[in-house]
Amino acid sequence: MTPLERITKRVNRDGDVNASDTPRPELTLEEFFEGNQADGCICCNLSPMPSPADVHALLERIRARDDVADVRIEITMFDDPDFWPFSDTVWIVTSASPDDVHSWFDDSIAPDECDDWAGEIAREQFPIPTGMHAVRCWWD
Repeated sequence: MTPLERITKRVNRDGDVNASDTPRPELTLEEFFEGNQADGCICCNLSPMPSPADVHALLERIRARDDVADVRIEITMFDDPDFWPFSDTVWIVTSASPDDVHSWFDDSIAPDECDDWAGEIAREQFPIPTGMHAVRCWWD
């Protein structure tokens, strides 16, 4: 199975991710980045646009922090089966405040927003340890 076939199967396991009633997949860093060489699948509006490998390295460093339990990539669109799924949202499970989380990013790759916003969108659930919360990092 190719990396694209693997992630396609994972992303679509609950239905069409582009349908509003399908929970958005919340992928681990390994699920999203293994085999991913598709520029533009994450942080595509940044200039210069970072490579998936650069974003992966940064998110791995964040996940390694003592005050972070997990980092998840939310798939927000998958409209081209020949291209890697797209994300504009990363969830960081942490005890830190959204402002502190924002400070973990260099200006060149910083999200437009870091907050506790969950909205009305259906999402896959992932564990959040006691004393922690999920901070949404969103790139416009």
